[in-house]
Amino acid sequence: MATPFVSTANSLLSTNLSSSTPSSLSSAATKVSLYTPKLNARRPLAMCKAVCESASPSLVATRRKFSLCFITTIAFPLVRDGDSRAKAVLEAEDDIELLEKVKKDRKKRIEKQGVISSSQKERGYLQDLVYKLSKVGQAIENNDLSAAGSVLGASTETDWVQKANLAFTKLTSSAEEKTEVDNFNSSLASLISSVTRNDIESSKTAFVLSATAFEKWTTLTGLVAELKGL
Repeated sequence: MATPFVSTANSLLSTNLSSSTPSSLSSAATKVSLYTPKLNARRPLAMCKAVCESASPSLVATRRKFSLCFITTIAFPLVRDGDSRAKAVLEAEDDIELLEKVKKDRKKRIEKQGVISSSQKERGYLQDLVYKLSKVGQAIENNDLSAAGSVLGASTETDWVQKANLAFTKLTSSAEEKTEVDNFNSSLASLISSVTRNDIESSKTAFVLSATAFEKWTTLTGLVAELKGL
């Protein structure tokens, strides 16, 4: 039903248009022109100003974008480049300090080895110390404190202890090494006292502490490879 309705409307429209004369059309056009309102001469200027004002925020935004782009592409790389150079300088300084430390440590080892090589008598004292500690350890393990006491002696004033301390004094060069020497002498005094009192448990504890301190000292000084029985 919709198609016949559209066709009828089109035929009526074409009939009305064809029945209109040129004169009537001209008259209608004249009437339209008579009632056309006059445009305000200031309105185009106002419109232009409005357009310019509406465009200005985009111009500001464009400038801001340009500034951000400049900072991102120019300023930030310069900052990163400066940080990289500063980091490189610090790393180079660290490498130099590390190299100097390695050189100093190597020099100390060479000097220490020279002292050890020229200290045959002191190494003999220390080798005797290793032998006596081994004998004492075996005696304590067998619960034979009388045998341990015969090796140790009555006090730290015995000849072998005094000679061992002469070697300690000559071959000790650092504070850490001296600490281990003090620990050894303190533990040895406790060991002699415990053996004299016939206290087996205290003797075992004191012996372990003495042997541990001496072993640490030989490791620090580099003598651990020079002495037999360690």
